Amino acid sequence: MDASVELDRVVMRFGDFTAIEETSLAIASGEFFSFLGPSGCGKTTLLNIVSGFLTPSAGAVRIGGEAMAGVSVNRRPTAMIFQNLALFPLMTVFENIEFGLEVRGVDRKTRRATSERLLALVALEGSGPKRVTELSGGQKQRVAIARALAVEPRVLLLDEPLSALDLKLRQHMRVELKAIQRKTGITFIYITHDQGEALNMSDRVAVMSAGRIQQVADPMTLYRSPQTGFVAAFVGENNRLEAKVIDRQGERVRLDGGALGELSGRATAPTPLANGAAAALYVRPEHLRPVAPGQGLEATIEALHFEGAWVMLETRLAASGEKLRVQLGHELSRQHLEALRPGQNAHFGFDPEDAVVLPDDGGPALDEATGEVVEAGHV
Repeated sequence: MDASVELDRVVMRFGDFTAIEETSLAIASGEFFSFLGPSGCGKTTLLNIVSGFLTPSAGAVRIGGEAMAGVSVNRRPTAMIFQNLALFPLMTVFENIEFGLEVRGVDRKTRRATSERLLALVALEGSGPKRVTELSGGQKQRVAIARALAVEPRVLLLDEPLSALDLKLRQHMRVELKAIQRKTGITFIYITHDQGEALNMSDRVAVMSAGRIQQVADPMTLYRSPQTGFVAAFVGENNRLEAKVIDRQGERVRLDGGALGELSGRATAPTPLANGAAAALYVRPEHLRPVAPGQGLEATIEALHFEGAWVMLETRLAASGEKLRVQLGHELSRQHLEALRPGQNAHFGFDPEDAVVLPDDGGPALDEATGEVVEAGHV
């Protein structure tokens, strides 16, 4: 059965405030699709529009080609897993899973057979008689999934369901969710501000900012070929260096970094940029490497963070005073790593093909305390 979801010029306003700018998007049947963005960017609002909890101010939602205008929440072919899971603590696992079926008038024998089958699917065989309060965080997550699947939705909506779990359990549940989605073939629409979740699980991701979709692509394309400065900064870590275009040949451009000199050789610029235009070059920390003195970018090392599989250097460029983060793996010799100490100067270079050049949009708003991308005034 067709489980595609289409947003056709959807707009959401709350009084004079526009939470969702005009948005059109097609999600394929059986796809694991994620909306990724900082808190307040509008992603949960879009999920509530699909589910029917909100009626859009303009535009249409179609599921399986059928218009959802006037179709109430309980009549849509969707189910939602909320951030707080909303399980019934005084009920057993069986009763939680079977609740939606009981409301629909399904007989007891069929309800129990369905809950037994779903408990096997989520690897919780034998847990049916337990109270929800007896379960671990990860087990509760799986009960919530089983309860949502019990009503046989065509589309499962997940609103940051892993945010309350510790890191190792989140990583484990990513694998579990992806496996369940593949087994059931149901369309998953997932909301998260965690790029690791989105990149790890999704077939495609929509990156959102201030009520607008900035880019829709598969995870690898988002990471390697961001189309806007916001996407470049939000998806993975990136160093941003301001420059001006010297000349352009196709998608390759040469940049003048001012005090930094010529920056890039010929980096990729997916957006047309005229000679002399203000631009920003983005190069990821893992694409920088130590080079000989007099080459690349000279920087003073301010801090060194050992993170097991790699070392992260916090540096400051000598010519401009801009910060530069450098991630070095264990391919460097111990002797080389020991030479990179706080207070020392070093030079770092990169392959131009690993850099992306985009129009200078001033960069996204950053939280002064954490350095993370933030949004204000959206829901």
